[in-house]
Amino acid sequence: MSEEIRETPNGFYRTIKTYVLRQGRLTQAQERDYNELSPVFCIPYEEKRINFVDLFGNTNPVVIEIGFGMGAATVQIAENNPDINYLGIEVHKPGVGAVLGEIKRRNLKNLYIVQYDALDVLENMVGDESVNGFHIFFADPWPKKKHHKRRLVQRPRTNLFEKKLCTGGYVYFVTDWQEYADFALEELNATEGLKNKYDGFAEHQTWRPETKFERKGLNADRVINELFFEKV
Repeated sequence: MSEEIRETPNGFYRTIKTYVLRQGRLTQAQERDYNELSPVFCIPYEEKRINFVDLFGNTNPVVIEIGFGMGAATVQIAENNPDINYLGIEVHKPGVGAVLGEIKRRNLKNLYIVQYDALDVLENMVGDESVNGFHIFFADPWPKKKHHKRRLVQRPRTNLFEKKLCTGGYVYFVTDWQEYADFALEELNATEGLKNKYDGFAEHQTWRPETKFERKGLNADRVINELFFEKV
């Protein structure tokens, strides 16, 4: 295990990030929605477990999406599944602002956001065996070999996902980068406690809306690969 990513008795020590913070420009609407709504729907990062029952006001299943981008699929899934609670984790302010605006416009009661590093959030704010699913759609593939260590879906990071999932919970990963798909399949197969629901790559989950990155990949004639692993 590399020095950059290693599991320790107190958690996952890291000296690198799985993302680069790109300061995109907010539109006036995004900035307005961010300023008005982040105090309501954004959970501040702190080293304290989130009580999902108190947060959502119910005991419905909880699904976490890591890196939702501009969040079009995120809000559509939340709107289509009002009996499931969603926590979106994203570091980029324009995307957070866009989703906050959609939460208000669609009157969503089942979607909250943490604007922070997802791995820190999982380690310090999410209880073990408290999550019913993880959505990871079109994460940065970090195509250069020297950057592979930044990839989100690899051990021991996948061990952290397994630790936070309840029995029967799932990791649903989608990418248009074939080499990353093969890499993630190998890493998830090697993660103790997770089992592939399919023989290799998964069937397309029809409930997942198409994303902007997906359309971009299809337009470039790239294959969309999906993985669906469950905690056993």
